[in-house]
Amino acid sequence: MSHDSTAAPEAAARKLSGRRRKEIVAVLLFSGGPIFESSIPLSVFGIDRQDAGVPRYRLLVCAGEEGPLRTTGGLELTAPNGLEAISRAGTVVVPAWRSITSPPPEEALDALRRAHEEGARIVGLCTGAFVLAAAGLLDGRPATTHWMYAPTLAKRYPSVHVDPRELFVDDGDVLTSAGTAAGIDLCLHIVRTDHGNEAAGALARRLVVPPRRSGGQERYLDRSLPEEIGADPLAEVVAWALEHLHEQFDVETLAARAYMSRRTFDRRFRSLTGSAPLQWLITQRVLQAQRLLETSDYSVDEVAGRCGFRSPVALRGHFRRQLGSSPAAYRAAYRARRPQGEKQSDPDGSPPPAPPVLQQESPVPFQTRRTAAAHAVGAAASSLSTDAGRPGAELYVAGRHSLPGQRSAP
Repeated sequence: MSHDSTAAPEAAARKLSGRRRKEIVAVLLFSGGPIFESSIPLSVFGIDRQDAGVPRYRLLVCAGEEGPLRTTGGLELTAPNGLEAISRAGTVVVPAWRSITSPPPEEALDALRRAHEEGARIVGLCTGAFVLAAAGLLDGRPATTHWMYAPTLAKRYPSVHVDPRELFVDDGDVLTSAGTAAGIDLCLHIVRTDHGNEAAGALARRLVVPPRRSGGQERYLDRSLPEEIGADPLAEVVAWALEHLHEQFDVETLAARAYMSRRTFDRRFRSLTGSAPLQWLITQRVLQAQRLLETSDYSVDEVAGRCGFRSPVALRGHFRRQLGSSPAAYRAAYRARRPQGEKQSDPDGSPPPAPPVLQQESPVPFQTRRTAAAHAVGAAASSLSTDAGRPGAELYVAGRHSLPGQRSAP
């Protein structure tokens, strides 16, 4: 699922000033940035695909600091432009940042602030969101980043409304995406916004990717918490909760174990993880249910009891809200996709990983407006359609019908 802001008419109506042109896209690179994320906007906006019906952009690759810029595998890159070239761009993309704990160069932050003030669209892919946050461009806005770094983003920049569930967040003139391949989703969304569905679909077919992916980052999350919590007194309470998910307890119980009032506990938990404790607890129970459905033959009623839900009805409601399907449908879809002859692991053992599922664009777009802070730190989900078979290259052929049960933003 993606988030498109529908409440930012002022941002959408902003006009470019000076020498900026809408068709010019500047990609801001830093030393230490991973090559995959860095290459996404270069490929999407830098290759002429007009023969396939994709309008052409003008690409400016800019160094955010003195070069050469080192990247994955020890490769060195030399950008043809410096920060001054950003003054011509209608869109500025920051595909990655080398460290979520170190500040970006102030000169680059100033260039981003100036570009935004002059009406440019600012885009942060994956950890590029940390650069946008450091520039103050995400203050008071919804945003996302790689699920693994979302709690850190929420903690370091508490004025940012971090949502780790989304593949990307479009807040008008500032956009952010989740990790790695989600950068492709956001870049396709930008093309769709600028030139329509047909152009975005043509580009998706060239890239051999779905024009829109349904669901969000939930399917990729694990149950871990940020490293910073390890030395905090709440770590013991969190560990106890994870070990006793089969029991029925609530946030008041956790607050009591931490010797805190509910209000204080909520505030401390959110400051550490970027997540509300109630939502975190629910998603941990859903995650446990998902694993039991994958690795055991327990009935849905038994799974509900072993995950601390008060009733199977409660399990079904939360499961469907987070994963987009019923527990029974999820189990059937998971087993249908397991390699033949694969044995189920013990309920208490390590479950086999769920194979990835590529999904297509929904004919009925779905959009949501989210302004809440981050939820569901440590959830895992796999939004599987019960009607979907194992997809192949035919997914990317023009004119194919979309799979049922998918939700996506327009």
